[in-house]
Amino acid sequence: MSNEKTSSGRRTPPGSSREDRLKAALKANLGRRKAQAKTRAQGQAADRDAPGEDRGDDAG
Repeated sequence: MSNEKTSSGRRTPPGSSREDRLKAALKANLGRRKAQAKTRAQGQAADRDAPGEDRGDDAG
């Protein structure tokens, strides 16, 4: 079944369907985005928890 003809008449090699590749890429991208969001959230929490630091808010 994996060697079925596509609409263009080509045979698909077994195990390398476009949908499988896209699904894997989407899953990897989602994992990276979640890790990035988690890191950003931790960084923002650290900024809020640091009392007495000069953040440049008051230029007066």
